[in-house]
Amino acid sequence: MKRKKERNGDKDQTVVLRTFTNDLDAEIAKDHLLAHGIEAFVSKDDAGGMRPHLQLTMGVRLLVLESDADRASEILDGMNVD
Repeated sequence: MKRKKERNGDKDQTVVLRTFTNDLDAEIAKDHLLAHGIEAFVSKDDAGGMRPHLQLTMGVRLLVLESDADRASEILDGMNVD
């Protein structure tokens, strides 16, 4: 699985683990990862909620640290979240 890398200075970089079509699914996945001790972030560009239809075209990204990506992917695969 190829993941996009986001620059984060000298620290462990973040990667886009999954892209969702809505923020609810992304938030559920994020909370599931947090419950397993993996820090995760949701990133979306929907004009601050004013244009939620942009989530359909641009997606809602779930990001994790690169060092946690493999474990996070396994956790979400077990949850059947896409």
